[in-house]
Amino acid sequence: MLSLSTADLSPVDLQQYLQYAIAPRPICFASTIDSAGQVNLSPFSFFNLFSTNPPLCIFSPARRVRDNTTKHTLENILEVPECVINIVNYSMVQQVSLASTEYDKNVNEFEKAGFTMLKSELVLPPRVAEAPVQLECTVREVIGLGENPGAGNLVLAEIKKIHIRKDILDAEGKIDQAKIDLVARLGGDWYCRVTPENLFQVKKPLVSKGIGVDALPAGVRNSYVLTGNDLGMLGNMEQMPVEEEIEDIRFHPQVKEILDATIGDTINRQRELHELAHELLGRGEVTDALKIVLLEIW
Repeated sequence: MLSLSTADLSPVDLQQYLQYAIAPRPICFASTIDSAGQVNLSPFSFFNLFSTNPPLCIFSPARRVRDNTTKHTLENILEVPECVINIVNYSMVQQVSLASTEYDKNVNEFEKAGFTMLKSELVLPPRVAEAPVQLECTVREVIGLGENPGAGNLVLAEIKKIHIRKDILDAEGKIDQAKIDLVARLGGDWYCRVTPENLFQVKKPLVSKGIGVDALPAGVRNSYVLTGNDLGMLGNMEQMPVEEEIEDIRFHPQVKEILDATIGDTINRQRELHELAHELLGRGEVTDALKIVLLEIW
């Protein structure tokens, strides 16, 4: 592995390594206003949700690496501690990028990027009408992390009101992850898009406790076929199947075919059984997959 000491890297090189590695990052498209009423709109990818009670987001308008100057967003928030965090989806990403241009302070990025200003209900900065979700926030605190180029300024923004476009909701009135069409920031000029075809679910072990990968036999843990994701799914099962259940899997059509075709061939039998288990895991059939990998070991 390439091992680097951060103290030996320039801010530009350090930024490159970190922004490519720590990704994807959600985008905070922040609208702010100064004490004279001048509006600013700018995206930040140093951003996330950090608390739900209270509902708190943090984003960081970092000092510019190039010349150590601060951004208008930060200056505005220090004058008027309010903001709107507008969530970015694919249909607006090019305009969002345009709004990141370092225009002069008296320039309204809503107009430059072609966005529609929508009056907020609780705070002074306007919302972006095109954004699928808009979060009206008051700023609790701004924490400066340093005076050097690239130093962040953590803006602790407490969400006071949430506006959600109805076309991204499901039948129960919740946000449909497949409809919102989110984008996220990567390194350099790269972005990624959350589309239905690249969405997947991972069952959370909240109520039950998985048996753990360490509970699997060594022949399963050290499989040449099963991936780390496969082992994670098997280890997330609540309990091992009993001997009768494992024996019953012999009558599974694909299992029976493998067993009949590999009599006396232990190595290929295990490989083919593991390949079948891998296939079943890809379809979410975890229980049968676990029985299959335990079949010749039990």
